Amino acid sequence: MSRRSGILEFAVLGLLRESPMHGYELRKRLNTSLGVFRAFSYGTLYPCLKTLVANGWLIEEPGNAPEDALAATLAGRRAKIVYRLTAEGKEHFEDLLSQTGPDAYEDEHFAARFAFFGQTSRDVRMRVLEGRRSRLEERLEKMRASLARTRERLDDYTLELQRHGMESVEREVRWLNELIESERAGRDLKGSGSGGSAQQDTTNGSTGGLPRPGDTPATDTPDDTAT
Repeated sequence: MSRRSGILEFAVLGLLRESPMHGYELRKRLNTSLGVFRAFSYGTLYPCLKTLVANGWLIEEPGNAPEDALAATLAGRRAKIVYRLTAEGKEHFEDLLSQTGPDAYEDEHFAARFAFFGQTSRDVRMRVLEGRRSRLEERLEKMRASLARTRERLDDYTLELQRHGMESVEREVRWLNELIESERAGRDLKGSGSGGSAQQDTTNGSTGGLPRPGDTPATDTPDDTAT
């Protein structure tokens, strides 16, 4: 399994833990809740769902009322399929939530993990936040060293671009420091709107992946026949 498909499976399980959904609704939630998934297609989502069903972590159920299902059949269309998390799927997702290894600190994976921090224990949140901060501090040190070595050979625009990238990482480190301080003080972020701060500049690859307030999600035409 690729890292990106693993992140998608994690996000799908997390959203379905909240409530059952059909594919179009699930894709919409992924797009609006997790900016990291703005570009993925139904051709990516449905194979992921099929894999989760095959693993016993999801089940498929008819999504329409009986009369709607009949109308869909008469019209030659298949009724929508609703995906529901199984007990095994919930247990698997909780196991994924408890993991705090290096993958949890990477850009896209961290964004997905952060989106579900409300379902994560405080000690796990702390380990992920501190790991992410250490990863970015290492990245920042390398960027500074690289800039010091190459400064004289760079034109003004390239130099400004590198400075911009460093400032983006520095902003996220400051944001992580604030989150870690809040966690240590036992303060929750409910209602604070802090999630939007996770979005970082993508110039240097340091993206938190969460949408800013006011972001407009991509629009798609529902595919009622997809299962």
